[in-house]
This record gives sequence, C-alpha cells and structure tokens, in this order.
Amino acid sequence: MLMLDAEARRDLWRRLAEVVEEYAETVGKARVAPSADLEAVRSLLAPFDFAQPMSPAAALDAAVQGLWEQQVHTPHPRYFGMFNPAPTTLGIAADTLVAAFNPQLATWGHSPFAVEVEQHVIRALGERFGYDPARLEGTFTSGGAEANHTALLTAIARTFPETGRRGLMALRSQPVFYVTPGTHDSFNKAARLAGLGSESLREVAVDGSLRMRPDDLAERIREDRKDGLAPFLIVGTAGSTASGAIDPLADLAAVAEEERLWFHVDAAWGGGAALVPELLPLLDGIERASSITFDAHKWMSVPMGAGLYLTRVPGVLERTFRVSAGYMPREGGGATDPYANSMQWSRRFIGLKLFLSLAVAGWEGYAAAIRHQVAMGDRLRDGLRATGWTVVNDTPLPLVCFVDSGPEGRSTAFLEGVTADVVTSGEAWISTVGLSEGNQALRACVTNYRSGPEDVDALLAVLGRARERVAATLGAAHRPEAPETPAVSTGNEA
Repeated sequence: MLMLDAEARRDLWRRLAEVVEEYAETVGKARVAPSADLEAVRSLLAPFDFAQPMSPAAALDAAVQGLWEQQVHTPHPRYFGMFNPAPTTLGIAADTLVAAFNPQLATWGHSPFAVEVEQHVIRALGERFGYDPARLEGTFTSGGAEANHTALLTAIARTFPETGRRGLMALRSQPVFYVTPGTHDSFNKAARLAGLGSESLREVAVDGSLRMRPDDLAERIREDRKDGLAPFLIVGTAGSTASGAIDPLADLAAVAEEERLWFHVDAAWGGGAALVPELLPLLDGIERASSITFDAHKWMSVPMGAGLYLTRVPGVLERTFRVSAGYMPREGGGATDPYANSMQWSRRFIGLKLFLSLAVAGWEGYAAAIRHQVAMGDRLRDGLRATGWTVVNDTPLPLVCFVDSGPEGRSTAFLEGVTADVVTSGEAWISTVGLSEGNQALRACVTNYRSGPEDVDALLAVLGRARERVAATLGAAHRPEAPETPAVSTGNEA
C-alpha cells in the first residue's frame, strides 16, 4: 500500500487536483477563521487508529475536511494578519514536484540541478539588495527564524573564531548584541540556543516611529565596552512584525563600520521593497549589511516555508558550519556541498517554488503585486481615518496599526473586544499588537496579492460593526446600577 497501482494513483492525483483548484476558487467565499474546536479536531482524528487500512480517497477527504474546518484560511483575501499570503500557482506546482522527485540537498553530487537552482536564485536576489553576485553567498532556510539564527552564528564565528573549537568558554568577555523592542523574538531564542543567554541582547532606544536610534546605539556600545563586555553584532530591521518600522539602515551601517561589528538586517518581510524601484530607497544602506534575512514565503508569496540567509562575506558560512564527515559522498566536482554551508543536513529542495514563480511572473510581475498591496494599505489608512479611527504607526508598507478615536479607543478591553468580534464573525482576520510598553493597537496587514478594494472596504465595514457592539457592551458593563426603589408602605404589613 505504500505504492498504489497506476490506476489508483491517477484517481488520487485527479482528486487532489480538484481539491486544490476548488480551494483556490472558493476560499474567498468561506469564513476566514472557522471556530477552532479542540474536541471537534480530536473527534475527527479518533477513527484513525491505524489498525485497518482505509481507501486513499477516504483518507484524502478526511484531511481536506480537517483543513477546511479547522484552520485560519491565510490565503483568504480578507485575512489581514501575519505575513502568510496566498501561495503562487507555480509555488504549489513546485512543491508537488519536489515531493514526487524528493531530491536530497545535503550534497551537490546527489542533486546538482537543485543545488544550482538555489544558488542561481540566491545570486539573483542578492543582487536586488545591492550585493555583488560574484562574491555573495547564501543558503535557503526553513524560515526567517533559522536565517536569523544563522546570522547570529556567523557573526560569532567571524568575531570569535576560537569558539568553533573551544566553545564559549574560550571567551574572556560576555558577547553582547544590539536590538530594539521591535526586533523579531527569534533572536532571543537564537541567543539562548547559541549559549549566549537572553542577557546578551541589549535593547536600544527607538524614536517616535519605533526605529532604532543610532545615537543611543553608539552610546550603548561605548558603555558596554567600558564595562568589559564584547559587542559583536547589530541587528537592524526592515519591516518589523508589529508595526512595519524600517530602521535607519545606512546610519546603523555607519555605526557598525566604525565599531567594526557585524551588521545584520532582518528584512524577512520588508525586503520585498527591493523588488520595486520606487520602494528600494526605503532600504538604503542594506547593501552595506554583513548579512540579510529574507523570507520568500512572505512578500514573494511562495508556500511555507522558504527563508534565505544572504551574506557579502565570502567563506563565513563554511567557516561556521563545515564539518568532516567520512560517510558523505564526494562527487561534487569542486562545488560546495549545502550541508557544509548551513545548519541543516538532509533537507527539502526549498528553492524550486521561488525559481518557478519568478520564472513565470518575472521581476515586474512581483513589483506589480507589491505595488497593488501597498495601494490597498493606503486605501485602508484613508478609510480608517475617514471613519473615526486613528492610525498610530508610521510606515510606507501596507501594515496599519490603529485605535478608535473615542475615549475608550485605546483601552485593552476595547481593542481585544474588537479583535475578537472581527475574528469570530468569520468575515475578516486582524490582531491586537503591543507597540510599546502599555501601548496597544489593532493591526491589519495586507499580505495577499488577491486582496482588492472590495476586501478592504469589507474590513472597514466589519470594524465599524465591531466597534459599535464592543462599545455598547463595555458601556453596559461600566454603567452604574440604578438604586433600588424603596418599598412604599401601605400600613397593612404584618
């Protein structure tokens, strides 16, 4: 039963193609967020005791039912949430091919086509960020978290080369690196996994637009050196998850160069601006970064997961990750084996979905899609301001943080109430986000190339209804109770 016969396979592929096409065609008519129900999910899975085989069609249909009924539909054009867009058609096709051919990307010799496809795409993307394609290096990763972890490890390897052999015990001073409150939390996790600990992160002050302040950065580096610590890394962000803030990358690069520190830019989402000529100036200075994180499964809309780590420092990946393994094949003809240049060993052919999507859409196709999403973000801002909301973040990217203009519009109860009302309605999906200490807002991000004016306007309408219901509920909750009317004596009481 591991390999179905030819007729059964053809039937299964036909059914699978029908399911995929039906989802692509009709997801926009479904609830964005079905009611998540733990007991319902477990009831659906209960019959699967694996004691008796079931038909391929029945197994497939059970999975389809579960996915339809028990997940937030991130490809929905009214999903205004995290950076989880609708996947490209060629991305879906590519992942299907990869599953069928199952190439092994540990070594070049096992799948030279796959390895060279990824390196071709890495050079093409790196050039968009201003890197020299003849010198840049990079690797595909499972996502931005792995890419950021890779950045931390390469910065350690470059700054403290003795740690590769002797570990952190070789260091005389505590290594520290610089972030902001808006830096992605994957760096906190990476610091712990690398053995540096959470206290190695040094938070730098931000300005009114939540961007890292270069003056405070320089001052903190000087203070830490004076205190006997060992600064080694500055992390800039191009499009923060919470607010879409873009740090002043050129100014941070200048500090890094002066202080001789590794400068990494987490451009997992906002790096998509590099594909649009009129948005590229937003990333001024990124070409001076030592390394860059970029996620193709965000603004390039390929299926999860597809992260990239890029660097303009030749040899640093091999210096960080190469090991000697006598059992690995050596038929690479001089090419670098991926296992020697990354955290992963055996892994999936991640890059094909981006390669095929780019081959069909081209740079201009992606630029047009991003321009459209930016325009929808502007439409959302204008609509919010026109209907009594206040936009509280400052970014040209299509990520909008907002509160109600009324007296209760910034309260946690109101904001969380509105979010819950919108999500529960099934008509759209937004979230509540903390922008700074005690400062919350509603967050809506245009992440889908299929989201149009009608979807933005529908969100505005849903928000209006949610605001009225939540305000009425909170008003009733805070309304003082009327005093009881005293009984009137009739003189006939016993």
